[in-house]
Amino acid sequence: MLMRPLRLTSRLTLFGVALLFCAALASVITVFETLTRRSVGRAPFARFCFALASRCLGFRVTIRGQRPDTTALIVSNHISWSDIPILGGVVPLRFLSKIEVRRWPVIGWLAEQAGTLFIRRGGGQAHATRDQITETLRHGESVLVFPEGTTTVGITVLPFHSRLLAAAVSAGVPVQPISIGYRRDQHPDPLAPFVGDDQFEKHLVRMLREPAVQVDIILHAPVYLTADDDLPAKVQELYATVRQGLADIHRGAGQPGAQPDGQPPRPHLGT
Repeated sequence: MLMRPLRLTSRLTLFGVALLFCAALASVITVFETLTRRSVGRAPFARFCFALASRCLGFRVTIRGQRPDTTALIVSNHISWSDIPILGGVVPLRFLSKIEVRRWPVIGWLAEQAGTLFIRRGGGQAHATRDQITETLRHGESVLVFPEGTTTVGITVLPFHSRLLAAAVSAGVPVQPISIGYRRDQHPDPLAPFVGDDQFEKHLVRMLREPAVQVDIILHAPVYLTADDDLPAKVQELYATVRQGLADIHRGAGQPGAQPDGQPPRPHLGT
């Protein structure tokens, strides 16, 4: 039992150090941009910080498939808040977040530095959100969306909503489907899902005091959509692909050819 508080303390300490380091890195980038009057692409730095945070939090990530080599609309099943830093450490991307997060101390500022697309939920904002995603894709930056619209317990995938996937058609970029699954002792992890009325702080503590969880990611083949396609039918195909990937993960079929994710990629300054 002594290991649990020790594990919690060590991981929180490492995570805190990682947050401070990433905050310092973001500040350096901001100063660099101010002095040189040149914009710095944030995606490599965000990927580095996400990967660093995931390692500090004790996630053991294994990847199967090829990382996209072009801008894409990335769609994934959604299990927990941890999906974002884990996937963000695998592929350079921007993600959506409710606008309230922007006001959170430290986290909100870091999310903004990482290029988060802050959106207002409800009130007929779907069209504006789709336009924002389209514009970001046209500028050459991949965007992550969770078409289920909510989190699940991690053993199944809910039907996909199609409204945001139209952004890929408008921007002329492929859709990159991803399956993500959490396993502990070769079984679906009961601790990872962040569902219902669970609170972030309590969920984080539960995760950090237990041994590391195995996170399996399958990067499926990209799918190209056109305006002539039957979008609902294509969305159903994407849903079936992601669902089958999750089933393969929990059957162990996602492991052949899989590679453990390495050290966080090193970013560099550039234009």
